[in-house]
Amino acid sequence: MPQLPTKPALTLAAAKAIAAAAENEAIKNECSVAIAIVDDSGRLLYFQRMDENANASVDMAVAKAVHAVHFRRPTKFHEELLDKGNMTVLGVPGMVPVEGGLLLRVGEQVVGAIGVSGARSSQDGIFAQAGEHALHTYLSA
Repeated sequence: MPQLPTKPALTLAAAKAIAAAAENEAIKNECSVAIAIVDDSGRLLYFQRMDENANASVDMAVAKAVHAVHFRRPTKFHEELLDKGNMTVLGVPGMVPVEGGLLLRVGEQVVGAIGVSGARSSQDGIFAQAGEHALHTYLSA
């Protein structure tokens, strides 16, 4: 009898742990950011916005997470293409070529993405990495 594959899925508890780690890293760097966690289809699972964060960061955090999961690449990948002069990335629907969006994986399986916005893009990337790392810590606890 044919069987459908099973796959891991992010839970709300895992999303909260991911966001908390990103927030803690932002606090250490005295930054205020918005943090979005989406599932593997790009739907918002969890969102938080730190005090004094710019309004534009809300939409950017979500867009970065959605970008990462839809393109199955970190947003930095497309930022680097743009930096090299590849202007075509600007015409692709849903493209956010600004660092701060990362895939969340369990093994090789994409389970979602994190998007962080509110600081310099390189800092957003560091905060997102803290969240990504927290997923692995959460799963090994």
